Amino acid sequence: MRNLISQNTVQTDYWHILEDGRVQCDLCPRFCKLHDKQRGLCFIRQNLNQQIVLTSYGRSSGFCIDPIEKKPLNHFYPGSAVLSFGTAGCNLACKFCQNWDISKSREMDSLMSQANPEAIATAALKAKCKSVAYTYNDPVIFHEYAIDTAQACKALGIKSVAVSAGYVCDQPRAEFYQSMDAVNIDLKAFSERFYHQITGSHLQAILETLLYIKHETDVWLELTTLIIPGENDSEKELQEMTQWVVENLGPDVPMHFSAFHPDWKMRDIPRTPTASLLKARSIALANGVQYAYIGNAHDKAADSTYCHHCGELLIGRDWYQLSEWNLDSSGACLACFTKCAGLFDKEPAKWGAKRQIVKI
Repeated sequence: MRNLISQNTVQTDYWHILEDGRVQCDLCPRFCKLHDKQRGLCFIRQNLNQQIVLTSYGRSSGFCIDPIEKKPLNHFYPGSAVLSFGTAGCNLACKFCQNWDISKSREMDSLMSQANPEAIATAALKAKCKSVAYTYNDPVIFHEYAIDTAQACKALGIKSVAVSAGYVCDQPRAEFYQSMDAVNIDLKAFSERFYHQITGSHLQAILETLLYIKHETDVWLELTTLIIPGENDSEKELQEMTQWVVENLGPDVPMHFSAFHPDWKMRDIPRTPTASLLKARSIALANGVQYAYIGNAHDKAADSTYCHHCGELLIGRDWYQLSEWNLDSSGACLACFTKCAGLFDKEPAKWGAKRQIVKI
């Protein structure tokens, strides 16, 4: 049981007191150094009486049932339903944030729904969701709430999915991913300039998280890159990124290239052309990525899954709606019997593209 300080506020483990009396948060590489009552950049971790506390435990920005493909996860029980939720705040400062109303929210009391971990797990089971997703804002910052919810879900046979930027320190990272079954990491770009100037973070920490997940855990991993015109869409950068993925993570890690739309502090940049997404996908495939997709754009061919050995269409997708299914009960291609990387049920689930708000 967590040590509850007050309603929705719990003690945390990753911090230490500095010589000048401030308390340093050691959850992520931002290492916020806080005076009493001061909050970190993420907003939901605070120095309270010489310790770092989480102030959003049991609070959410809302609950919704989505298709798993929306996370996006195309190789983790395709067609299944996932109960999604997040809190407020974020430990990055992305100028292009597409969920800025949640990640930059400071109206905690007026915006939050209440739900303890057991209630979320029970709701997911009742709604016949295969998994629960910690998403909308980065679950790293509500570390304790996410882990406790994942453990409650595991007790009921529900999987856990994290949608994260991967900006987290070694020890909390290990604890966090012990409780997760799948993750989609936002690999936002492949340059330190982009990470430092546009997100307020650093690329190397993200790469270390990716290497850890792939080589030190059994967590299913997929990647997403939001392609922003003029910022991270050069052929050189896409070549370097996809080559690094194949060489360091392996060719079977799916990559998603999604369209940017003008938002938050980058409203002067145009929406990503579909041609740019298709170009990124083509570069990835040419460099050996076996499964590459586009997102936030309609192209059934580029959304579907193909056998990396014989080219057979394995899973047809039209937006979030599944069509063709040419995998056997073991997840292998019906044409050549090559295994498709991922986790699959014997037959596809049928949640479809619908989105359903849930009250807990």
